[in-house]
Formats: sequence, structure tokens, C-alpha cells
Amino acid sequence: MSNEKTQPEEKGFFEKIKETIEEFWEGTKDTAEDVKDAAEEKFDDLKEKVTAKKAAATKKVSAAKSTVTKKATETKAAVSKKVSDTTAKAKKETTEVKAKAADKAKEVTAKAKETAGEIKARADEKAKAITAKAKATTSDAKKSVTASKSTVAAKTKAVSSAAKTGAANVKKAATTKATPRKKATA
Repeated sequence: MSNEKTQPEEKGFFEKIKETIEEFWEGTKDTAEDVKDAAEEKFDDLKEKVTAKKAAATKKVSAAKSTVTKKATETKAAVSKKVSDTTAKAKKETTEVKAKAADKAKEVTAKAKETAGEIKARADEKAKAITAKAKATTSDAKKSVTASKSTVAAKTKAVSSAAKTGAANVKKAATTKATPRKKATA
């Protein structure tokens, strides 16, 4: 006869808890591996989609940049032509009209530079929005140049020969950087 019991030993409270935790742990590890595999697959799928969309977006941005550059060049050419026309007509104006024409030429130049800067900055952000805004900005600049031409043409009818000497100063002021004017003190 042996001293061993014929019935299995009952496990203690902590041993039962330990086995339960081990069962949960094994289940959790399996679930974590499944989630990891699914995440890797999803990441690869998304990576492939992004790569395809990135290539298409790059093509669109390149096309938009070339369109914007072309429009900006046209606008600059129109503005340069307007400035030279304004300078030639300003030679005939009086000193009062000369000052107004110089201010108008500076505004047109500043507006054209600002418009070109806005077009270039937006080209990097949104290709479609830039193309639409570039077209609108170009038409506004052309309208402004046309309006300026008609205003200058109307003013040149009232010019005298005294403005010829002052025209060189207007041309010089229009091509150089504008400096702020000092207010007259009494």
C-alpha cells in the first residue's frame, strides 16, 4: 500500500487565479498578434493608395504651377507696359497731375507685385484653388490696367509743357523703391 492519495489534490486559491490570468494572457497575446497583422496589412494598403494619389497630385500641381507662372508673366508684362505708357504720358502733365499719376503708377506696381506673390504662395498649397484665383487675379489686374489707361488718357488732355522736366523724376520714382513721404510741419 502506498501513502499517496487516490484523489487529485485540490488547487489553492492563488493557483486558480494564476491559471485564470495565464489563460487571459494567452488569449490577449493571440488577439494582439491578430490586431498587429491586420494593422500591418491596412498600413501597406494605405501606403499603396497614398503613393498612387501622390503621383497624381504631383502631376496636377506641376500643371497648375506652369499655368500660374504663365499668367504671372503675362500680368507682369501688362503691368510693365502700363508703367511705361503712364510714364510717357506723364511727361505732358502739370505738376499736380504728375504727382497723382506717380501715386497711381506706384499703386498699380504694388498691386501687381502683391498679386504675383499671392499666386506663388498659394501654388504650393492648393493646385485647383490657385488656378481659379490666378485667372481671377489676372482679369482684375487687366481691368485695373485698362481703367488706369483710360484715367491717364483723360488727364493728359489737360497737360502743359511744364511737366516735361518733372517727368524724368516721375519715371525715376516709379522704377525705384518708394520711400515714405515726410509730413509738412507748420
